[in-house]
Order: sequence, then structure tokens, then C-alpha cells
Amino acid sequence: MLPSQPERAAATATEVRAATEADLPAILEIYNEVVRTSTAIYALEPSSLAERRDWFQGRLSQNYPIVVALRDAEVVGFSSFGDWRGAWAGYRHTVEHSVHVRSDACGMGVGSTLVQSLFPLAVERGKHVMVGGIDAANTRSIRFHQRLGFQKVAHFHEVGRKFDRWLDLVFVQRML
Repeated sequence: MLPSQPERAAATATEVRAATEADLPAILEIYNEVVRTSTAIYALEPSSLAERRDWFQGRLSQNYPIVVALRDAEVVGFSSFGDWRGAWAGYRHTVEHSVHVRSDACGMGVGSTLVQSLFPLAVERGKHVMVGGIDAANTRSIRFHQRLGFQKVAHFHEVGRKFDRWLDLVFVQRML
């Protein structure tokens, strides 16, 4: 017998909270899995715990959030946003987000919950637009973002290279 809708919802419920430094090993594991196995991040080498700690401290020092999703008290995803073209003050109302979910938790609503949790946090900080960069071949992520109200606004051809192939980058944006 299949579980009822409330039972399925309870089984897949995701708690989202602000990340702490204690979450960094789990965040690092998720990040490095994405680096090793996909073109969702154009980095070529895994990150170190020290690099993730610098990233974490950098976000916090700029008053930018990092949130984690928990299932059964385990971190299964994280998201954040930061400056978009931060060298110029004219862009101060626009942020670029990232979201990454552990492979065994994909397709369960974790990513949606994480990204949606960023919207009010961005508005509270006076942000007007959220952008995201997505590998153009990642149609699943593009559709995911469209369901969350993002629109495709740019397509850059062969701007990245990973796994011995040229990669196209799509930009999406959502008005907050």
C-alpha cells in the first residue's frame, strides 16, 4: 500500500536553518561531490575545509546568509547568495545565489525549499534581483529555476571548460 499524502510529506519534510561552522564538513562533502561529478560548478579541483571556512566567514562578514537543509538531523543541501559583480556599487541590489543538494536527496523538494528560503532573506537585505548561473546542458536545473519564478535572460557560448569539453552558461534572474 502506498503512503498517504500526509505520510509522504512527513517522510520528506525538510528543516531549513542558518548554517553553522559545525556544518562545514557536510557542506564541503556536498560541494566536492558536485565538483567531481557534474558541471554545476566549473571548479576543476575539490575544495578544502580551509577554503570552505574562508567562504563561510566571507559570506557572514558581508551579512549574506548560508542556509542548510536537514533530513533526520543530517545536512542534505545548502544554499547562499552573495554579490553579483560586487566591484561596482550600482549592482548592490542584485545577488547571485547557489544551491547544492546531496545526490541521494535530489528530487525530494530540498532544492526548492532552500532557494525559497533565500527570497525573504534577500528582501530583508534590500535586494531587488536574484540571479543564477547554470550550465546550459543542465536542463533539469533550468526547469527547476523556472518553476521558482526565474526567467532565462542570457546564454553564453563556450565560456567554461571542464571534463575536456566546452561549456555554455545560462543566466537566470528573478525579481524579488
